[in-house]
Amino acid sequence: VQLQASGGGLVQAGGSLRLSCAASGRSFSRYAVGWFRQAPGKEREFVSVISWTGDSTAYADSAKGRFTISRDKAKSTVYLQMNSLEPEDTAVYLCAASVNGYRPRFGREYDYWGQGTLVTVSS
Repeated sequence: VQLQASGGGLVQAGGSLRLSCAASGRSFSRYAVGWFRQAPGKEREFVSVISWTGDSTAYADSAKGRFTISRDKAKSTVYLQMNSLEPEDTAVYLCAASVNGYRPRFGREYDYWGQGTLVTVSS
């Protein structure tokens, strides 16, 4: 499975972005997919995850109420809609796929990683 994250960019505080994670590989629809982020000088952190069925999601506290994860199996794509962005959301956002996890929150539970897309939120 190969993952391609896109949709990052520069946005003002309070603005919105939608990230996409497009995948190749027939089994992608059966994998849980998560989003993580890594800010400069900080460790990678969990943002959100969607189960392979698409009917169960989880969010980090920092994302609850502002971010929404969804998936389109027909397009083999997972989205992360980010609203009310804050400068603290500035980071490289990475998507990852987990073969066996249901809604994994830890990076070690993921098997495939994309290259990341940069989100910069200006104040």
